Formats: sequence, C-alpha cells, structure tokens
Amino acid sequence: MAKSISELRKARGNFESLTKEIEKQNKKGYDKEDDRFWQCAVDKAGNGSAVIRFLPAPQGEDIPWVKMYTHGFKGPTGKWYIENSRTTLGEADPVTELNNELWSSKVKENEDIARAQKRKLNYYSNVLIISDPANPENEGKVKLFRYGAKIFEKLNAAMEPEFEDDPRFNPFDFWEGANFRLKITRVDKYANFDKSSLAAQTPVSDDDAELQKIWDQCASLKAIIAPDQFKSYEELQKRLNFVLATSAPGKNAEQSEVSEEDQDFIRQQSNRTADRLKGASKAKDAPNAEQFDDVPPFDVDEKPTAAKASAKSTAKQVQDEADDDLEYLRTLAGE
Repeated sequence: MAKSISELRKARGNFESLTKEIEKQNKKGYDKEDDRFWQCAVDKAGNGSAVIRFLPAPQGEDIPWVKMYTHGFKGPTGKWYIENSRTTLGEADPVTELNNELWSSKVKENEDIARAQKRKLNYYSNVLIISDPANPENEGKVKLFRYGAKIFEKLNAAMEPEFEDDPRFNPFDFWEGANFRLKITRVDKYANFDKSSLAAQTPVSDDDAELQKIWDQCASLKAIIAPDQFKSYEELQKRLNFVLATSAPGKNAEQSEVSEEDQDFIRQQSNRTADRLKGASKAKDAPNAEQFDDVPPFDVDEKPTAAKASAKSTAKQVQDEADDDLEYLRTLAGE
C-alpha cells in the first residue's frame, strides 16, 4: 500500500492486485471477499463433496452455531430487497409484519406475494476443513461455514436421535464428535444435501496443544448476529417502501436507481400495492385470521422466488437452501 505520491507513482504500472480483486468479486458465491468463510465448490453438473468437522463454540461463547434470518426478493419496481431480518434479534421487522398482513387477507395473490417475500434461515458455525478436493489448499484450516436447516437437521439428529438404539453424541465435540461428509447434488436445478452424513465418532486429535491451536482460530459467532449487523427498523421500512413502490420515490440517493422510463410503471405498481395493502389491513383483524412468522405452512428451506416477487408471483418450492445465496442475489441486484 502506497503511503506517498512518490510510492504511488512507482507502483502505478503494477495493478495485478486489482485484476485479482475483480476476478474474486466476479466469482459466484457468498462471502468471497472474506477469507474467513468457506463453501464447498461444485462442478458444472452442480455436484461437490468435502469433509469438514463442526467445531465447539468459540472461546467465551456457549453455542457452536448462530441463526440468521434474511430476506431476498425483487419488487414490482425491478429493485431488490436483500437485508438481514431483525427477527433474528427477536425484534419486529417490516417485511414480517407486511407478510402477516398479506397472509391474513386470505387472498391468493397476497399469499403468493408473502411466500415470495418470506424470510430465509441460515446457520453459521466454525468448521475444520478435513478434505476439500476442489481446493486442497483449504485443508487443515478453520473457517466459518454458512449452512441451512437441512444440514442442521442432520447435526440435530445426532444430538437427539429418532431411535433409542442410535448413538447419541455432540457432533461439535473435539473428542466425541464426528466428521461431516458433505455431499452436494443437483436436483431439479437446485442444490440438495440429502446424501450428506456424519461419519463414525472420532477425536479431532489426541494432542491437546493441537486442539488448542485449532480452537484459537475459531471466529466469534455472536459477532455475526450482533445488532450492528442489522439496519434499523426505519431504514428497512424505507428500503421496503422503495422496492415495493408503496410511496413516491423521494429526492434521495435511492431515486437514482430508477430510470425515468420506469416512473410510470412504478406509479402504476404503487397504486396496485396500496390497494393490496388496504385489503390486507381490513382482513388482519377478522375473526380467526391466521397470524404467522412469515409463512409457517412452508419449510424454511424453501427457495424465495426472488426473480418473480411481484403482484403476479408464484411460489416455487425447492429441495434445499444452498442455492439461495445472499451474495449471488446482491450480484443480481447490482448492489
């Protein structure tokens, strides 16, 4: 890093670092810019495999995972809403409140919109990379791993087995845990983890010094869901209004995101959205109106149909959660 004009002048012909950064940012995947994170690479057919070990809670923390809820959908304006949900913190979130109103209206069109806007659940844990055939340089490293409910169900099944004669153990334990054989296949165009499984129980190492070294590398999980990782309710509401065109675009930085050609379309959609919300408000206080945390009749791993999140959107259920990648959505959104 240059610290003076003379140093900058001498380095002006060397921009290899810039081209590497462009290449890195152009790669599909989440958290590529943060080398603390790891994801299993897949081939052109959508298949991939690796062996990882879920690690204990970081030092000073009690739980070896954290849960994060997010929303990722496209509004009638053609703009994207991609944000962490404040329901992660146990607080009110404008999208969840809107979805409650839409679902309570008992109108199919509103229910379809609520499905498309439903929140997405992900877990985060520290893992030790045992085997990574696609990127062997990762082996032996400790990384943060983001995964969905399907994988968590397999970990939970070890802690709370369905049958009495199945072994009951903590898969996050250094000594009595087990390696996780991650296997990704492509089913109906989406990533599927059904073939993933826990191996036999085995210690990570018999050397306490080696275990300490591994443990020291674990990143804080609480930091991932710290309050500063979330926008305020007011900021989220403002973004939601803009994406859904529930109010006229104000004279702010966000206004530049909409071309002049789109203004008439946005105004039309704004009227439709206002009518939609008016109908939802009338229905939400109706007797026996169903209240829900987003859309409970549907599995949390259902892939949000982000590209179809409009007044005429149709929900699409999928096999698993990994293909719904937050950074990929940000790439699509051009943000």
